[in-house]
Amino acid sequence: MLRKLALLTCLCLCSPTYPARGAEIILNAVGDIMLAGSGTSAYARLGYDYPFAATRNNLKKGDLAIGNLEAPITSRGDEFRDKRFRFRAAPAAATALREAGFSVLTLANNHVLDYGSVGLQDTTDLLDRCGILHAGAGKDLGAARRAVTITIKGKRLAFLAYSLTFPEEFFATGSRPGTAPGYPSFFAEDIAKARQTADYVIVSFHWGTERAEHPHSRQVAAAHQAIDAGADVVLGHHPHVLQGIERYKGGVIMYSLGNFAFGSLSPSSRQSVIARITLGEGVRNVEFIPLNVLNRTVRFQPRVMEAERGDAVIAHLNRISAHLGATIVTDGGHYILDMGEDNKKVARR
Repeated sequence: MLRKLALLTCLCLCSPTYPARGAEIILNAVGDIMLAGSGTSAYARLGYDYPFAATRNNLKKGDLAIGNLEAPITSRGDEFRDKRFRFRAAPAAATALREAGFSVLTLANNHVLDYGSVGLQDTTDLLDRCGILHAGAGKDLGAARRAVTITIKGKRLAFLAYSLTFPEEFFATGSRPGTAPGYPSFFAEDIAKARQTADYVIVSFHWGTERAEHPHSRQVAAAHQAIDAGADVVLGHHPHVLQGIERYKGGVIMYSLGNFAFGSLSPSSRQSVIARITLGEGVRNVEFIPLNVLNRTVRFQPRVMEAERGDAVIAHLNRISAHLGATIVTDGGHYILDMGEDNKKVARR
């Protein structure tokens, strides 16, 4: 294992570069990433760069990309058998994630400890060697709750991640490795602390009900509390399908971005988006890039959907966002969240 880690270190040691785009910062956000499961044979045969080949250029049209890594990257560890689905990705996946453009990955979810603390440690070690920041899991509760930060164009971005999914044994404690539990007393304190030194705070939640198109009232309450505490953007995942978008006090909430590169043949996970978020004076703009993620047709490689097929995804996203008061409009072939007065003046804090 040490020899493999050393080889991957050589492959991954590269300094992230960020394109100059004036004062604005562009963040590309995607949903769940799981490079294992039913896709294992395809990834092994075609390489771990394969899932990102059709979207890599989109992910790199910005200053950084973030996604939820929903499987440990390891070849070791004790399998947690008290649950139906357990996953782990081969160590080569770490290099592919870096090459795809990911700068930040969240680990607070219900699979990152599928192969125990050893699997988690291998995952964080490999991501560290590849220069990928990670939030939401660690050697103990303090590490799991700690914000990770990056400075771009003189602005400091802080990332926090929390899980509200079982098994509860995956939650970190003061003496046990694991994920950051999404308790309001935890995330409100952590966000307020991060806000003291950060220009922007981005918070990820793994929450909700699988295949549900509408967020539960508990998700809405937690998202509002997060923005009230100082978050600019809330990114959600776990349902494996899209949920609605909400504008709240100048912040933006995406209750579920659905699946991205996810090794499952489930017919429920058909469509997703890349959310391209522009940060300036708060959240300035959000563009949505529709994706086909139905693996029975795209064979474990998410594809951008254009023209009528893209329109249909956005029409669906508008339908499930209507009760949240958000609207996505078409502007020159781009799908843009209507920010209303937020584009003129950010009315917060």
